[in-house]
Amino acid sequence: MKRIVVKVGSHVLTEQNRLARERIANLVDFLSDLHARYEVILVSSGAVAAGYSKLKIDKSLLANRQAIAAVGQPYLMSVYQKKFDKHAILTAQVLLTADDFDSRRRTRHAREAVNRLLESRVIPVINENDVTATEELVFGDNDQLSAHVAYYFDADMLVILSDIDGYYDADPRQDSAAKIRPKVSGISEEETEIPCNPNHQFATGGIATKLKAAKFLLEHDREMYMTSGFDLSDARNFLLEGRQSGGTHFVREGR
Repeated sequence: MKRIVVKVGSHVLTEQNRLARERIANLVDFLSDLHARYEVILVSSGAVAAGYSKLKIDKSLLANRQAIAAVGQPYLMSVYQKKFDKHAILTAQVLLTADDFDSRRRTRHAREAVNRLLESRVIPVINENDVTATEELVFGDNDQLSAHVAYYFDADMLVILSDIDGYYDADPRQDSAAKIRPKVSGISEEETEIPCNPNHQFATGGIATKLKAAKFLLEHDREMYMTSGFDLSDARNFLLEGRQSGGTHFVREGR
């Protein structure tokens, strides 16, 4: 059975300073279908946005953002589990930091725990430990976290569900003729330096962080697929029907 990591961003999970429950329900329905065919790991943003819907304090202060994340993480997990209960699927919370991938011992322990969960048909829900990972909370993003999860936890593919529905040959906001590149086999350093323009107040990424994730995975002989998290039809077609109707598939030539 293949193993895939699905990463979903804050812009998809939230709207108007609260969790977008209908989109989360659609996401869980999709993940349950994937679960029947793959081993699925979910990397989920949204803890700060979820927490802010409960604790409205000044999120520009680091300590406040940490407090908001501490409130939001269990709330987000409770929403996920209620949705997954309808499919009789158990989830598990796994909080990681960049340090966990800098230590062979901690990486091994985390991988072994995730392996046991997957063997038990549990879906691990991974997020950064925002309460303690202060540097990552300010500068990090779950695109990089998900790429490391895919590589170090032996996944075959990372799937990024985002407000960015693919990698275009030009900026679609400025060029109406811009087209999605369906397949990309390499990412240059210059491409990863595209200015980050996240479209949401709780987002920390943009196209550059996704290209960095793709570059990391391509260099480690892994695949990545990026598509819309609002309309999951392209993701369904690609992962469940084996045909690409949209999005961008990052894969090395010859694979």
